[in-house]
Amino acid sequence: MKRLVLIPFLFPVAALLAAPNTLEDSVVIFRGERETRAIGKHLWFLEDRDASLAVQDAVVSHEFQPATSEVPNFGVTRSAYWLKYRLVNVSPENQLNMLVDHAEIDELDVYLIRDGAAPMHLVESGGTRSVDRQVSDAPAYTFTLPVPYGGTGWVFLRVKSDKQLQVPIFLLNERGVANLNLNRNFFIGGYAGIMAVMLLYNFLLFLSIKDNNYLYYSIYILSVGLTQITFLGYASFYLWPGAPWINAYAAPTLTVVTMITAVEFMQRFTNAKAYIPGFRTVKIGVYAVALAGVVACLAGYGTVSYQVIQLTSTVMASYMLYVSTRLALNGHKPGKFFLAAWLIFMSGIVIFVAKDWGFLPYNDITKHMMTIGSAVEVVLLSFGLADKINTLRHEKEQLILEQYQVLEQRVAERTQELEESNLHLKRTQSKLVSAEKMASLGQLTAGIAHEINNPLNFISSNIPPLKRNLLDLKEVLDNYRHVTKDNPACEPVRALEQRIDMDFTVKEVEEIMGCIENGAHRTSEIVRGLRTFSRLDEDDLKPADINEGMRSTVVVLGPQMRDAVTIDFDLGELPLVECYPGKLNQVFMNLLNNAAHAVKQRHGRSGGRIAISTRAMDGLVKITIADNGIGMDETVQRRLFEPFFTTKAVGEGTGLGLSICQGIVEKHNGTLELDSTPGVGSSFTIIIPVNQESRLAKSA
Repeated sequence: MKRLVLIPFLFPVAALLAAPNTLEDSVVIFRGERETRAIGKHLWFLEDRDASLAVQDAVVSHEFQPATSEVPNFGVTRSAYWLKYRLVNVSPENQLNMLVDHAEIDELDVYLIRDGAAPMHLVESGGTRSVDRQVSDAPAYTFTLPVPYGGTGWVFLRVKSDKQLQVPIFLLNERGVANLNLNRNFFIGGYAGIMAVMLLYNFLLFLSIKDNNYLYYSIYILSVGLTQITFLGYASFYLWPGAPWINAYAAPTLTVVTMITAVEFMQRFTNAKAYIPGFRTVKIGVYAVALAGVVACLAGYGTVSYQVIQLTSTVMASYMLYVSTRLALNGHKPGKFFLAAWLIFMSGIVIFVAKDWGFLPYNDITKHMMTIGSAVEVVLLSFGLADKINTLRHEKEQLILEQYQVLEQRVAERTQELEESNLHLKRTQSKLVSAEKMASLGQLTAGIAHEINNPLNFISSNIPPLKRNLLDLKEVLDNYRHVTKDNPACEPVRALEQRIDMDFTVKEVEEIMGCIENGAHRTSEIVRGLRTFSRLDEDDLKPADINEGMRSTVVVLGPQMRDAVTIDFDLGELPLVECYPGKLNQVFMNLLNNAAHAVKQRHGRSGGRIAISTRAMDGLVKITIADNGIGMDETVQRRLFEPFFTTKAVGEGTGLGLSICQGIVEKHNGTLELDSTPGVGSSFTIIIPVNQESRLAKSA
């Protein structure tokens, strides 16, 4: 029956295919959800050198030439171009959509001619025009073509751009448009998330250690991220949709800003000015030419500006590759990191340009390769900065060790009274250093937890409506199946349903949604634990839930405990305890770390157990952390709370952890007790008052 219905609509197709070759080459027959290849080879184009040709003149022109590639590439030109093709819709859709997949087109007009009627002006869009969300609700140039099932029509496009002018055209139905937007939004969302996390991480490091490397790198991350989303059209759609004049200048200006920030960061990260003679001269010369290109853009010379900026960017990128290569060959470690990151970014640019010149196919991978390369580059350079921190830390540790040896020599020459005084000073200094490190760690942890929580809330809030929509779709599907179960015409559909096992597919979708919901809940628990653990309230007493602090600490130590140590909780009902929550979290972390180390020494990767219990008694709170590790003899127990005493191997511990823990517990007017048996295990018991003020009053 369906074949008989199609017969009347096949006559226009047959007539078109019987036409001369020039017309046959321009026929595009739309059959499915999305054509996977661009339709460029079916296009005919006409160059409008002074950009003044009207649509009526273009329709009757005999100067159109056939395109020879799937994605027509007209280069950098001041001309406007007209393109046309004959469209035949044989899909079961009453209308279809055309995607012009190039965000840097400045002017885009689409016309449709059907049945000899006058041209319909469907679209007036482009980067230098205001975004019309009624025409397209996504950053991609996607527009509806009102060509019904079995209908035909001529499609004319007028395109113009001061930048590289490419015209990749695809045909899609509504479902194809939805899938395309969903996939691209996921990609851009992931890219924006990576860049935002890297920006926040490096900016917080700058605020923490006051190293200008992190400030310049944060500015570079911001500029390269804005540049990439501008190239992809998301900036003009979301950031300045009502200001097309900004979009006209944004791409060249941001390109120059990104180049300058990249050079300035490289100079400081690798100290290139000290190692490479003439670096500053080359830098200033390229800056001058690039800024002249920006001025030309602002003055209205868009094509000249684009060519100048493209040339200077290429020269500077190549020079930076040369400089980092020289530094890396000389054994300069920051130079090696920069070379690796820059090679990846340059590889992405090469692939992107190769796609522009037709050496590589045009697809989502080659189109977004420069964006992917920039994200990988940012992550690698963050690793390089982190390595630089480690190098400085090792140098400082070596300096501290040397100073400590000198101090020990002087202390040995002094009296017992002076030795005790110096020991007290060291303990106080160690506590201050540890408190500063914990504060910095808390700031980073709280910031990262906040950034993770934003996209997590987005995922969690969308799961219930998604599940509800899927259930509604399943209900509609079940009704369709019930209504058509006795219809012979639906037999192919039922065969398809059996082949794909529809019931299993529906069940699998429900299971996948359950997994997503469970994963989001688990991630939310981890984020909550991080935020609880990282509270920066070291200088203020406040009521806190001890059980919550213990759980959050265990969450933070999860990677060290997982699969190797079993945690047994026996947490009683406790009142809110007046304390310094951040400092108590530090005590819990030190004790749990030591317990995990002890049980791993005895049991290896399995068999270790740590028991955690809390109890309230007579205005006090008792916290016990017990393990079945190697235990300690009496000699070790006597010295365990001495500063710088440790039983761990060299480089694994400083010997300050338990000394600091004892000081923190004493600050809470409490006690820290140890009970240990060699070969059996150890148990630490913390007892602190619920109310510090009442405890102080009793002591007075």
